[in-house]
Amino acid sequence: MPQLLLELFSEEIPARMQAQAAKDLERMAREHLAAAGFLPEALKTFAGPRRLTLVAEGLPLAQADRQEELKGPRVGAPPQALEGFLRKTGLSQDQLVERDGVYMAFIDKKGRPTAEIVAEMVEAIVRGFPWPKSMTWGTKKLRWVRPLKRILCVLDREVVPFAIEGIPSGDVTEGHRFMGDGQPFVAKDFDEYAAGLEAHFVVLDVEERKARILEGCKTLCFARHLELVEDQGLLDEVAGLAEWPTPVLGDMDPAFLDLPPEVIRTSMRTHQKYFAVRKAGEAGLAPHFITIANIQAADGGAVIAAGNAKVLSSRLSDARFFWDEDVKVGFEPWLDKLNGVTFHAKLGTMAQRVGRITDLAGQIAHIIGADLTKATEAGRLAKADLTSQMVGEFPELQGVMGGYYARVFGLNGEVADAIRDHYKPQGPSDAVPTAPVSVAVALADKLDTLVGFFAIDEKPTGSKDPFALRRAALGVIRIILENELRISLKAPLRQSGAFLYDRQGFHDRTDGFKREEPLVTVDGSPQRASSQRIEAVAVDLIAFLADRLKVVLKDQGKRHDLVDAVFALGDDDLARIVARVEALDGFLKTDDGKNLLAGYKRASNILKAEEKKGPLPTGEMQAPTADSAAEVGLYNALRLLAKPLKDALDAEDFTGAMTQLAELRGPVDAYLDGVFVNEPEHRDNRLRTLAAVRDAMGQVADFGLIAG
Repeated sequence: MPQLLLELFSEEIPARMQAQAAKDLERMAREHLAAAGFLPEALKTFAGPRRLTLVAEGLPLAQADRQEELKGPRVGAPPQALEGFLRKTGLSQDQLVERDGVYMAFIDKKGRPTAEIVAEMVEAIVRGFPWPKSMTWGTKKLRWVRPLKRILCVLDREVVPFAIEGIPSGDVTEGHRFMGDGQPFVAKDFDEYAAGLEAHFVVLDVEERKARILEGCKTLCFARHLELVEDQGLLDEVAGLAEWPTPVLGDMDPAFLDLPPEVIRTSMRTHQKYFAVRKAGEAGLAPHFITIANIQAADGGAVIAAGNAKVLSSRLSDARFFWDEDVKVGFEPWLDKLNGVTFHAKLGTMAQRVGRITDLAGQIAHIIGADLTKATEAGRLAKADLTSQMVGEFPELQGVMGGYYARVFGLNGEVADAIRDHYKPQGPSDAVPTAPVSVAVALADKLDTLVGFFAIDEKPTGSKDPFALRRAALGVIRIILENELRISLKAPLRQSGAFLYDRQGFHDRTDGFKREEPLVTVDGSPQRASSQRIEAVAVDLIAFLADRLKVVLKDQGKRHDLVDAVFALGDDDLARIVARVEALDGFLKTDDGKNLLAGYKRASNILKAEEKKGPLPTGEMQAPTADSAAEVGLYNALRLLAKPLKDALDAEDFTGAMTQLAELRGPVDAYLDGVFVNEPEHRDNRLRTLAAVRDAMGQVADFGLIAG
């Protein structure tokens, strides 16, 4: 069947926009084709520095003829209604069909040529393309990311004729801007197109460009006994900058290697898009770099390497200047400058935030057994490098530079490491801090962020999370779980809230800081509003962390309803919660677990039904008075269960607790199958027995929240 080939050729498309542009082109094309009744056998898009390309296989040359059914007025409706329907359909009354007392019109619609539909589709895509930023040029009637130069549009090897603001469609495109003969070439289908681009020094597929870059870099390194410092983000970017990517190895002045390696790599990456390299088998950087040229130079890239080396030397000279100036200053002047740096209009200055982090780091250090003095010192200095010259130039080095400067200024190594690592983890692949002092400061930083923004009602909504609160919450969860910390989260959350509300005069969710906090009446007496608000924020954040924990456990194959069932107990120790969830997950995969859950739900439903009639009987269950083996069996099982279940839970042996609960399966099944609960003479005690089953299982989790 026919093939559709579309290329939108323009000036350079920013690399950061290309991947999403390919997705948007595919989405929009699929929507338009589906609306026309087309379902291509295959559809693929490509994005590169100067072109967006789409190829769709298996399209018909025309829509199928179809019959459109229109419902008209009821038979016997006023004549005006019928006349209007006839005008709308272009039919006469004798051409209408009566169905269930209603006039129906059946209109034959001849299928349109696919070329017409494609022409309309391309214009709609071009005019409605969702570029993050776009521009106008020439007549200013068309917007595109950069000036649109050509449109190649071919269906079944024939040009689809149309024009958009003076840009005609055709079957001609261009290759590399500088390499080759510089002449446009004709492409009638995708095979000709891809081969023509390759012949004119353009690699169409971004994944192939990435593979060529990596292979070329590793080949250069192998020849010089070097290793590439791989950087996926940089690889993604440079693959969008070059149509014919050619790695070139250059040299830099070895004198710059006394700068921190992060400074060298960041200077290379941020300003020049270079890859760093190291000597094979060694950790430190080597005095070389790899740049990705967009041409295959006749001299093997010698001139390119020399020119880039000069530029890099200038960049690293600037970095050395920043370093030299910073080490002359020290932390205290930087801390003073934080008074003039706003963290958030409603949450005060960065200096105020540092005060909160310092106090909270001390509290957390006490809880987890970290050195209090070192934790508070690291908390006090953690944000100081924000006003250094190096971080001013390279914001991504915040924390990292603070750690280096701390060592230069003679601070304790644990303090320096805590300053360096307090932003960690910054993503799912980033390691968490493990040293106790570092853990205390990292948790304090993230909890202060969460408490502050929840206090001013700046919570994540849908896909929007401008303050990266989900990332902060996941960081808290990962730090706690991966370090196996035993910590009740409500305590540091409340303490963080107290530092915000009570020490700094913050109290209002919309206005932020005020001089005086209003009083509220609680139980007839005036109290500060802060205590209520602190508790409200803590409760909100526990729920938020529970949602994030569900994401973590879901990625591990755990069910979210199990997290709900365990959180319902009011526990806020994440390590203990996860242990319960894992034990519960294993238990519910057994026959005993599945049947006991079913029994729980039957018992719970009986109790709920009786609660609707009136209050349930209170008090402890009593020994059965009826001659019922099932009733006696469950009574004895519950009595025998009480102590070993409590012992297992006290020892946090949740697997053992599940084993104890499994002993209830048989007695519960027999009871529910053989005992009439609402027998008047025995109703109260039998309801107490069912409540005892619910309460016993409720010590492990709220089984009512578990699906099944």
